[in-house]
Amino acid sequence: MLVKEYLNATFPGLVLKPSLYYQWKTHIHFDLAKDLYQLKKHTDELNPVYFHTVYEQVSTLFHELFSDEDTILFVTNIYQYKDYVRRSSKKMKVYQHYIKNKATLFKLKQEVLSYMFDDEEDFEEKCTSQFSLECQKQDIKYHFLLKAICNQDFHSLQPRLHNPYGLYEPDVFFINVTKDVIFYIYDDRGCEVIARDIETIRPLYAKYRDWIDDYCLAEIDQLFNG
Repeated sequence: MLVKEYLNATFPGLVLKPSLYYQWKTHIHFDLAKDLYQLKKHTDELNPVYFHTVYEQVSTLFHELFSDEDTILFVTNIYQYKDYVRRSSKKMKVYQHYIKNKATLFKLKQEVLSYMFDDEEDFEEKCTSQFSLECQKQDIKYHFLLKAICNQDFHSLQPRLHNPYGLYEPDVFFINVTKDVIFYIYDDRGCEVIARDIETIRPLYAKYRDWIDDYCLAEIDQLFNG
């Protein structure tokens, strides 16, 4: 299954990049580990309670959104200079590290797209390498992968995503093709969920309303209760 074909049919007009909730009305924006901080008070030491909470919350949301029977498109965007595209396909280890059965990797696809952030300097010289793999939940070492995404800004934490040729850290998107839901964790601070049908994510809103970003809580309440 091709990502572009799926998005055109299910989420027309959507570009798979950060801030999905700006592009799609049916969304929830979660603020992870609310009222906790990355560092212990008055120190430069990382706060383990904060990171444990982040890991627990993203894991909970992932399990709510994906069942063992669902078909998943596991998509990774690498933002880079065009000269590095060929090298990235050999060095980018997201799938090698986090897919259990290496035979599954034969289905891995790569597509070179326009650079997603055309307001940046020299954007004509850059591009997006988009990798996608059709799989199921049990094919992914998701416990480690979710942690790696959350750890990306903290070099002392492991696991972390491997990104030798990217301009930024990779963006990883989990698309539930069965339920038409997209889950995106941008880093330890928060994550986004969008859905084709609001009823698909209504249970998520009901159970985890307290996790929703305060900045957009009124808007989300209106969406689900208006």
